[in-house]
Amino acid sequence: MSAYPVALYLQDAHPLTDAIDYVRYAEQRGFDAVWQADSRLVREATVPMAAFAATTQSIRVGSGVLDLWTRNPARLAATFSTLDDLAPGRILCGLGAWWEPLATKVGVDRRRPLQAMREVVTVVRALLADENVTFAGDYVQLDGVELDYVHQPRRPKQVPIYIGATGMRMMELTGEIADGVVLNYLVSPDYNRRAMDALAEGAARAGRSVDDLDRPQLVVCSLADDRAEALDAARLLVTQYLGQQPHIMAASGVPESLLEEVNARITWPATRRQVEAASTVVPDEVVQMLCAAGTTEECRAKVDEYVASGATCPILYPLGPDVRAMIDAFSPLLA
Repeated sequence: MSAYPVALYLQDAHPLTDAIDYVRYAEQRGFDAVWQADSRLVREATVPMAAFAATTQSIRVGSGVLDLWTRNPARLAATFSTLDDLAPGRILCGLGAWWEPLATKVGVDRRRPLQAMREVVTVVRALLADENVTFAGDYVQLDGVELDYVHQPRRPKQVPIYIGATGMRMMELTGEIADGVVLNYLVSPDYNRRAMDALAEGAARAGRSVDDLDRPQLVVCSLADDRAEALDAARLLVTQYLGQQPHIMAASGVPESLLEEVNARITWPATRRQVEAASTVVPDEVVQMLCAAGTTEECRAKVDEYVASGATCPILYPLGPDVRAMIDAFSPLLA
């Protein structure tokens, strides 16, 4: 394994007390950061982030990612200011444009997501910089708003803002306005190369280069001594995304014939039984194209591919049965 920082990704698969233990173990093993998902409607991200920040000393703690629609941007700034009070200099703000059909199901109109993202990033950054903000946008309206410190000294908060971009237009916007990008999981290294071009195009509009952006990437990592067990664990998640995000899967090089076969077996929202049945047609090579799955050596080699194609820090999403074993396999202290 080449030398690069690594991070841990947690969603909702583990009890929160176990997740805290995993984060503390990752910190001991030299991991750079932990990113907590705001997962569907199961686990809200900022409560676990606070727990991780309060029980660690050095690991950075990021939201991977919060949707920009369901939290007022002034409250977003106040939330991340509070987290920074808890762990100064260790908090990372990751924002995303959410996805369908969940947004519609909860009454969110994802109208003009690029414009909404531009406005939210602009005002959240200004508020965290201790500015008084008046803003009349299409989505954001603020009238003389600031973080109203009364009982503590005023200070700008050093909280970098990341965008969880998937589409190339959002990728260009990220290159233009954000401090970093959270690259998605279940994409191929070839997808990364196109993403780097889009990031570079957006960065050029702001007079900078793609190298000025931090580029951590979510990487599904299913590692087990039993190779078949590791592949099968990843296959279910891959199958779900083949049905849920076929356009992204096609952009990553998944054959159209496989997408059609999977979608013939799945309705949306899919049941677990449907996903399991459809997974039987997904071959090992597609699983390994989209994620790091298999033996320790196979997983390390795949993560190296993502880094070589543009990621600055793999954010490892553990699917295997032993999270600590995955952390050990990628520990910088063992490199």
